[in-house]
Amino acid sequence: EAQLVESGGGMVQPGGSLRLSCSSSGFDFSRYDMLWVRQAPGKGPEWVSGIDTTGGIPFYAESVKGRFTISRDNAKKTMYLEMNNLKPEDTARYYCARGTSPTNVPTRGDWGQGTQVTVSS
Repeated sequence: EAQLVESGGGMVQPGGSLRLSCSSSGFDFSRYDMLWVRQAPGKGPEWVSGIDTTGGIPFYAESVKGRFTISRDNAKKTMYLEMNNLKPEDTARYYCARGTSPTNVPTRGDWGQGTQVTVSS
């Protein structure tokens, strides 16, 4: 059974940093494009970032470009999201997802359970 498990969330002050991890099991991680999706309370899902199977081509939403860095380690079957200069509007639950494209959000069945990020002073 395919599983995605996020970790690394927490509460930080504006301007702070966090590093999210997404560990995978039960499927061939290297064959999937991977994505980060976030959802704030009362809002719909928002695509944040995605990366191709090799890790050579990252994609970012305009709202996070220049502040977030996506990466993956296929040998460790893990994806990462380095988040710097965090803003209150980044507060959301962050999900990793596997897909067939780095920019198209797949259905919920291909998401993990998420990790909460709260940016507040």
